[in-house]
Amino acid sequence: MSATKYVTVEGHQIAYEEMGEGTPLLLIHGIPTNRSLWRNVMLELSSQYRVITPDLLNYGESDMPQDTDVSINAQSRIMSKFMGALGISRADIVGHDIGGGVAQLMAVKHPAKVNSIVLIDSVCFDSWPIPEFAPLLEPGVEEKTSPDELIDILNDFMPKGVHDQSVMTDELVRMYVGQWSSEQGKAAMFNNMRRLNKEYTQAIAGELKRLPHQTLILWGDKDNFQKPQYAPQLAETIPNASLVWLVNAGHWSIDEQPEKVTKLISDFLQSNDK
Repeated sequence: MSATKYVTVEGHQIAYEEMGEGTPLLLIHGIPTNRSLWRNVMLELSSQYRVITPDLLNYGESDMPQDTDVSINAQSRIMSKFMGALGISRADIVGHDIGGGVAQLMAVKHPAKVNSIVLIDSVCFDSWPIPEFAPLLEPGVEEKTSPDELIDILNDFMPKGVHDQSVMTDELVRMYVGQWSSEQGKAAMFNNMRRLNKEYTQAIAGELKRLPHQTLILWGDKDNFQKPQYAPQLAETIPNASLVWLVNAGHWSIDEQPEKVTKLISDFLQSNDK
């Protein structure tokens, strides 16, 4: 991968990588991952686009400030300013999981900044927060949970998001959950979970019906976290949306079927370029 770069947004350091030249293509990860989610799609797409993969605030190598709003509403504002800091006026935006929620909010609030949208196993409407996180948000749990115990919980959680268990190797789990293994990381993860709030995606449900952007929805048909029933609902709500099922893929569909996901994104972007 390319070297990590940093830019300051709202006083916080946002880490990112970029490769390639051309139309900016912003790839936004979800929870509890980081920008390495895109490691298998970035190189191929960078042959035609300026591909940018940020770590959201409170994730990866970006700052992990205490007591900061890291809801998808705040993240969408930060990503919009992040684009400005890089001198980008318009971009194609791809989002996975809560990154898809961020992409939806950016399209609704800053439509002129968005060329087209790809939503992959995305939060939408009232599809989240997922029940798996609920026990961690009970009163007193954060105080009683050590970083090591949190990592154990996440080590157990990650394989549940793939259909093909062989994909979620120990190395891949570490790549995603290692960021939460310190006291600072633990605090950041609990802060992120506390900000998982469906009110933001529910609030824009009506506005999605008026989005002008060409939209591609990719969904693992075996997704245990973002239930497949939401995919057609999202496709029917956004006017210029098409839905492609990723057959025999779970929530981490980008890890399970990187070549297919890359080709679908590439074909979609090229059809819009014409």
